[in-house]
This record gives sequence, structure tokens and C-alpha cells, in this order.
Amino acid sequence: MALADPQTITVAGVAKTLPRISTQGLRSVYQTSDKFLTLTVSHQESGKRVRSLVRADEHAIVPDALTSANAWEDMSVQIVFDRPITGFTSTQVNDLFAAIKAAMDSTFIGKIYGEES
Repeated sequence: MALADPQTITVAGVAKTLPRISTQGLRSVYQTSDKFLTLTVSHQESGKRVRSLVRADEHAIVPDALTSANAWEDMSVQIVFDRPITGFTSTQVNDLFAAIKAAMDSTFIGKIYGEES
């Protein structure tokens, strides 16, 4: 079963609509019409485990401080759910994700950006 088409992501308070552009097995790709934002959702089963990936890629024109010219750059944020095929409920997965999401406030992200660990 596939996710709804299109998907919507809100970035900096602006809702972005991403129609599905590709489906291949357990992998779907969604992308804005301007190709600046891509969402990939995929699943891999190996042995007794399932690994689900949710990845957002942003493509942007950014200033190059050395040359004062603009350059194309990419950034991605990835969330991986790695679990056994059986044993954990959807609620337990959601609860752990909610805990991590709540911990990742702007202060935490600033520290990650500053390469703290």
C-alpha cells in the first residue's frame, strides 16, 4: 500500500505539495514541481528486521562566501526506523519517535549544526 499522493511538507511555515514522481517496489519518491524539495520513503527487509527510511532533500541556490557567486547545494534530513519484524507495536515506534522529535528543538539543532555530540 502506498502513501497518499501528493504528500505535503511544511518548511519554514510554507506548505509544499509533493506529487509522487516514482514508485519502485517498497520505495516512493515525491517532489515539488520546481524540484527544490524531494521526499523519499523506502523500506528494506533483511532477515528478521525492517528498516524504514524517510528522507527529505532540499536543493537551493546559496551564496559562496569565497567567490561572491551563487552555487547550487543540497541538504538532506533522514529518519531511519530500524526494528524487528515482530515484537514492537506501531504505538511503541510512534512513542520513541515522538520522544526523539521532542528532544530536537532549535537549541539541539543548533548544537548539531555546531558539530557537538
